[in-house]
Amino acid sequence: MAFFGLLAGILAAIWPSLPVQATTTERVVTNRYSGLAIEGFDPVAYFTDAAATQGRPEFEAAENGVVWRFRNEGNRASFVAHPEIYGPQFGGYDPTDLVRGVTCAGNPRFWAVVGNRLYLFNRERSRDAFAADPARFLKEAAARWPELEDNLAQ
Repeated sequence: MAFFGLLAGILAAIWPSLPVQATTTERVVTNRYSGLAIEGFDPVAYFTDAAATQGRPEFEAAENGVVWRFRNEGNRASFVAHPEIYGPQFGGYDPTDLVRGVTCAGNPRFWAVVGNRLYLFNRERSRDAFAADPARFLKEAAARWPELEDNLAQ
């Protein structure tokens, strides 16, 4: 799968006029083997602890057709009450790749909270580029997201 994402990125750079197909098929980044959203990391902990923290199996919730994990009951309750706030924006896809017209899953270890919203990135370099000009990336990613999201399976 990573190879196809890389290939799509190369093709987008070489032939920008060609439509680029999504490199993933979920509307929320999900591990295909475990069914866990964002690899089981607690999405609320990014806000409360300013850290990427693994969730625990005893604190789970289902939302958007996937299972989310949390480090404690309080974080689970916060997420259930407001998934639109605590869930990663763009379904956990890297906004710097969305700008290029490609959906690449963000890595929960590379993240940023901007404007009280969580963003995940597939590599540190992408996060750093985003941090240098988040307004530009967010504007362009938001413009591309509806079309890219439509191409993802429900």
